[in-house]
Amino acid sequence: MEEAQLKAVREMRAAVERLNSSTQGEEEANLVRFLVARSMDPEKAAKMFVQWRKWRAEIAPLGHILDDEVADQLNARKINLQGVTKSGHSMIVFLARLHFPSKDRLQYKKFVAHVLDKAVASASEHAEKGKERIVCVVDLQQFSIANIDVLSIRAAFQILQDYYPERLAKLYIMNMPRILIGIWRMLSKFLDKATLEKIVMVNSKEEKMDMLKEIGEEILPVEYGGSAKLVPLQDVKLKD
Repeated sequence: MEEAQLKAVREMRAAVERLNSSTQGEEEANLVRFLVARSMDPEKAAKMFVQWRKWRAEIAPLGHILDDEVADQLNARKINLQGVTKSGHSMIVFLARLHFPSKDRLQYKKFVAHVLDKAVASASEHAEKGKERIVCVVDLQQFSIANIDVLSIRAAFQILQDYYPERLAKLYIMNMPRILIGIWRMLSKFLDKATLEKIVMVNSKEEKMDMLKEIGEEILPVEYGGSAKLVPLQDVKLKD
């Protein structure tokens, strides 16, 4: 780690202390994620970190989220964890046609955190500490009006941006239906520039080939030009 980064980390730790919180037990690499997300500004990064700690204590008081806590969401089998891409990133496939609005907003938010936690853990064996990232493919094939859930989409992006800084490597959106174009334009206004730059709309054969090359045929499911089978999140067992 460069001296400039170490200096910023020291200043961030001090700023966190001034906010009556602590970075005890947190490695430098994890703190750098918050700094990068806030343009290396120690004060802003400290505020983001403190907010993350408060949120984490509320959403996962045990330190992790059990499958039983998000059983309804898992049972839909809409999230697949495929393994690791050529670049060492964990890969998620979201089948939007299997998602339906839920009245249990807390369980949904816990589910988003559960998915991201497991994806980060999946990448941990292939990436440096603090640099575990995620590639996500959002498949909108057969998406219908019944699947529209603006609140959940916005909540998922908010959790990703606010509490998982520098975790997203790339997000591919496939088969965008007309009914979602206007909604997406509205939602994209609420996304950070850094997040928007990582989102790729996949429409042409060339774009599909680029996605295949970046991810890897053995990881990408057959449905998208690869050779792998979809692997539901709950069927993936990670090492302790």
